[in-house]
Amino acid sequence: DSGLRFHYVAAGERGKPLMLLLHGFPEFWYSWRHQLREFKSEYRVVALDLRGYGETDAPPHKESYKLDCLIADIKDILESLGYNKCVLIGHDWGGMIAWLVAICYPEMVTKLIVVNFPHPSVFTEYILRHPSQLIKSGYYFFFQMPWFPEFMFTLNDFKVLKSLFTSQATGIGRKGCRLTAEDIEAYLYVFSQPGALTGPINHYRTIFSCLPLQHHEVIMPTLLLWGERDAFMEVEMAEITRIYVKNHFRLTILSEASHWLQQDQPDIVNKLIWTFLKEETKRKRE
Repeated sequence: DSGLRFHYVAAGERGKPLMLLLHGFPEFWYSWRHQLREFKSEYRVVALDLRGYGETDAPPHKESYKLDCLIADIKDILESLGYNKCVLIGHDWGGMIAWLVAICYPEMVTKLIVVNFPHPSVFTEYILRHPSQLIKSGYYFFFQMPWFPEFMFTLNDFKVLKSLFTSQATGIGRKGCRLTAEDIEAYLYVFSQPGALTGPINHYRTIFSCLPLQHHEVIMPTLLLWGERDAFMEVEMAEITRIYVKNHFRLTILSEASHWLQQDQPDIVNKLIWTFLKEETKRKRE
């Protein structure tokens, strides 16, 4: 309905159940490369470039990035792909959108899987009570400034972008699957295009007008995966999320893993997702 063109990468046959993957910041469909390969045997796996990212259209006005618009995008995309429901997986900011789609359109989500993002109500309540999390989320406030955040990312050949994935403080640790030179190159290519950072940062520029939420409950089976060495999100929020899920809820915390969990520990993440999907099918039969 928005009239925007969306870019996605798909694997697996059309007609198989849909698995829709929503990336975080600063990422694009490529962050799901390990999952596209893994789940195509049983699913039509679609990794999206969210509104404003990569090759998807980027409306110029920040109002176009309100959470309502981002949630409606997912509903429209599902219908455009010829489906009325999916297994929905989101990481980071894509996790925020996934939670909200599950809350607003529960009939569209058969199973919800979120990676390193708590239920949005937990996030807003926790951040107000814990200054340490407020500091970790300081970039939300920094991103409210016009043009300057984009400029900061471009300095020294996108040094900030590179260090997010590779530095000791925020990057994938020693025991993880580090990003290869080609992986880093893919990220740099996408975000070095003219204006490529404004859409992604605009997602954050509207957030204070959308939270807190009116509705909270999640009614489908939910899996929350969490890398404990996340530099941006405190692990305590993961456990509190349980109170908002009125169905089977499974939380797995990986102690050595970073914020970039599905790229950091792809084999373990894929195995945990398979277990959750299969166990849910078994539970239904019983």
